[in-house]
Formats: sequence, structure tokens, C-alpha cells
Amino acid sequence: MTLRPAVLVTGAARRIGAAIARGFAGAGWHVVIHYGSSRNEAEVLARSLPSAQTIGADLGNPDAATILIETLAKQLGDWRVLVNCASVFELDTATELDPAVFNHALRVNAAAPVLLAQAFLKHAQANSGRRVICVTDQKIANPNPDFFSYTMSKHALAAAIPMLAMAASDPRDRIYGLAPGAILASHDQQEAEIERSHRMNLLVRKTRPDEIATAALFLSEGWLASGDTLFIDSGQHLLSQPRDVLFLARE
Repeated sequence: MTLRPAVLVTGAARRIGAAIARGFAGAGWHVVIHYGSSRNEAEVLARSLPSAQTIGADLGNPDAATILIETLAKQLGDWRVLVNCASVFELDTATELDPAVFNHALRVNAAAPVLLAQAFLKHAQANSGRRVICVTDQKIANPNPDFFSYTMSKHALAAAIPMLAMAASDPRDRIYGLAPGAILASHDQQEAEIERSHRMNLLVRKTRPDEIATAALFLSEGWLASGDTLFIDSGQHLLSQPRDVLFLARE
């Protein structure tokens, strides 16, 4: 067993999850990199970090979440943090819900983080209070009809966070939300569109992936009240945007 405090980051092989993994590694943590289908990228990332391991699981399978936690709980001596970052982001709209997209989004984006959190709080052993950090989206405060099933799934997860906090049996534990704005390229975005869309916020600036990692590290210390959500989006959630910025940048 590693002597470092441990964190599991789901969906950590790529994008924001990888940035969070690097942030914790740089702060001296042992990082468990979960992947779904990106095994090679996860292993490359693990080799680049001072203390890391990888683990694969299909979070669309409800049983996989519990098995994942139970497996790691036997290996990690001081497992303090779970970061639920894995997510699917598929297009459907409020006028044309795609049942397959809806079911996939609800399983991966809402059910899996809750099942992981419940199992983590049941099985993980830590030297101090444990932290569950669920990555949601600024869309929970600034919704629009695009990516309809995705947005519903993030609203469901956001609603679960205070309920999980209320149900926690150990007062040292904390359950948090972390809500990013537009940070990385979406779908078929070109560079010029990224520059426009990612500045559609109150500060007219691009939010960087490392800012999300810094916020996750802050939440790992447990300074906020359990059940709170921290928005890291340069004020995007305070706007009212009629469409996803992916499309607003093309208008």
C-alpha cells in the first residue's frame, strides 16, 4: 500500500479528468486513474505521474461501480477522495429526445456517480474525513435546450449531492459539486469557434483545465459545507444563454 493519500478520479485518462489527476499528483497524492475505453491513454498518464495506477470499468453497468470501489478499498490504505468526473456528452434536444442517448446519460452521468459515492462512503478507509467531488456543469444554473439528456443527467446529479450530504453518517465526510463551464473543445469545434465560445462568460476569458484541478484540490480539504457546489466557469452560470455556446459561436 502507498503511504500517500489516495484519490480515485473517474474518466481520468483524458480531458478534464486528466487535468484533475495531474493536479492531485503534483500535490503529492497517489492517483487512481479510471478509464472506460481509453486504456492506453490512462497508462501513458499513469507512467508520467510520481505515484499512480489505472483501473478500467464500464460505468454504464451499475454493478461495475460497486465492484470498482470494493476492489480499490482492499488496496488503498488512506483513501480520502473520490472525484466523479466520467461523463458522456451526446447531442439530443428538448424537442427530440433520443431514448438511447437519454438512458446512456442517466446511467453514466447520474446513476454511476451516486453508486460510486455510496460504495466509497461504505468501504473506503481514510485517516481523516473523506470527500466525494461530483463534477456537474454550469448548465445546472444556466440551462438551454441543447444536449437535453446530458443536461437532465447533470441536474439529477446536482440534486443528489445535497441529499447524499444529508445522509452521510460520519460528520467528517463531505460531498461536493464542482461545476465547470466551457473549457475544452466540444464535438467538431474549430479553433476560432473555441476562442469565441469559451469567452462567452461574464469575465470574457477562457477558463483553464488546471483551474478545475485547483478547485478539486481545494474541495479535498473540506472547507466548504457538505452539499455545496463550487462553480468554476468565469461567471458563465450567471448568464442566461438560449443555446449551448457551441452553437452560439456559430451564429
